[in-house]
Amino acid sequence: MAERRRTILDHRQNLLLRLLLLTFFSITGTTSSDGTEILRRYERVRFRSERLLASVSAGAAPPPLPSSSSSASSRVYHVTDYGADPTGKIDSTAAILRALSDAFRPPSNGSLITGIADLGGAEINLDGGSYLISSPIALPSSPAGNLKIHSGSLRASNNFPTNRYLIELWPSQSTSSFNYEYITLSSLMLDANYRAGGIAIVNSLRTLIQSCYIVHFASDGIWVQDGHETLISASFLGQHITAGADPGERSFSGTGIRIDGNDNSITDIVIFSAAIGIQIAGQANTITGVHCYNKATGFGGTGIYLKLPGLTQTRIVNCYLDYTGIVSEDPVQLYVSGSFFLGDANVVLKSVNGVIKAVDIVDNMFAGSGGGVDIVRLDETGGAFSSIDQVVVKRNSVNGMTVRSTAARASLKANGTNWTVDFSPVLLFPNRIDHVQYAMITSSGFPNHALRNVSANQVVIESDVAVQATVHVAVEQCQGSMA
Repeated sequence: MAERRRTILDHRQNLLLRLLLLTFFSITGTTSSDGTEILRRYERVRFRSERLLASVSAGAAPPPLPSSSSSASSRVYHVTDYGADPTGKIDSTAAILRALSDAFRPPSNGSLITGIADLGGAEINLDGGSYLISSPIALPSSPAGNLKIHSGSLRASNNFPTNRYLIELWPSQSTSSFNYEYITLSSLMLDANYRAGGIAIVNSLRTLIQSCYIVHFASDGIWVQDGHETLISASFLGQHITAGADPGERSFSGTGIRIDGNDNSITDIVIFSAAIGIQIAGQANTITGVHCYNKATGFGGTGIYLKLPGLTQTRIVNCYLDYTGIVSEDPVQLYVSGSFFLGDANVVLKSVNGVIKAVDIVDNMFAGSGGGVDIVRLDETGGAFSSIDQVVVKRNSVNGMTVRSTAARASLKANGTNWTVDFSPVLLFPNRIDHVQYAMITSSGFPNHALRNVSANQVVIESDVAVQATVHVAVEQCQGSMA
């Protein structure tokens, strides 16, 4: 019995000490002149105290004392410690910006790329809360990096500015070639309240956006301008929260992801509503594992729009275009492979200046409604393609759509002196065959024969005498001089 009383006494003494420490770490350093922040910290202290008392009453040891961002050794900044309201009832913009301001004080003189201060892996922890904000969570203008913002939700208020984004790596002024480096945005839900955009990244280096859910954007879910090597992965984006067959699909607007820069990667992304799923206006970008079922092509939508005439340099691999297709302007160095196109979704090559070069659309699957939609279509409303080189469209699996290819084979059996093989229903480019191979098989003598004509995508073979024969013909378009 005496031992048990000593244990309870020790627990109570420990509890008193921990409560005093907790109160000190939670309230010390408050700066709110109206007492609001002090009241919030008091409520947190009261809640933690009740938990400690309950544990002691149950005869258990007190739980560990929570860490606090006020500790000199900690680089984890909890926005609730700055007065942010995790219930979303009160505007938390100022509190979150204060946490960011503290995090932007480098712990040392270290740097990343020249001119970018190393923040040492500092974290802005949203503590699983849902926060109302009335203006952008904009990183301070001082160039810095090695920072993570994570684990919570941000929702735009009804007076959020309509030309801005919820999170902005977009300083009001810049003195460096890059503004930020190695900023990670992770495990965030961003609700733009149909007023603004989700995330803006301007002139930043090696930014990561991962495991995010971005909805209700009016402009872009994510916008990247200039900079270098932004990686966007494992995230969901949609203007409207839906799972397909939405009655309001015709009115979807905005763009899920807009990239106006080079050398970025979009991987394992779902875009479930927007007018344009992904728009690219930059070189050497990679899109893999993306599922677009935003506004259908039949309603005027586009899954992936490549808007960089003349130097596309984009790879689209292992994607799922679901009733919404790909459009590429004057594609130069475009690779589309291993992707699935459903519901008459296709690839449209659009002429702007009439240039198309080094394009590979190979080894994809197309499934349609049987309405005769071409798997690859030339849009020459702005002028015909006049500079054509190294275009390969072949080895695609097609069901319910019209096959288009730059390579084709056919056989024709006839008794006579003329064999005309028509490839126009298959070949992509009109009146263009660059290469022909043929063989004639006959059991009635050894006639002289020759390829007599190639025009209108038809191949004509003639013999000097009438014979019963089968000709096998293979043709290719746009091989290029070195193919």
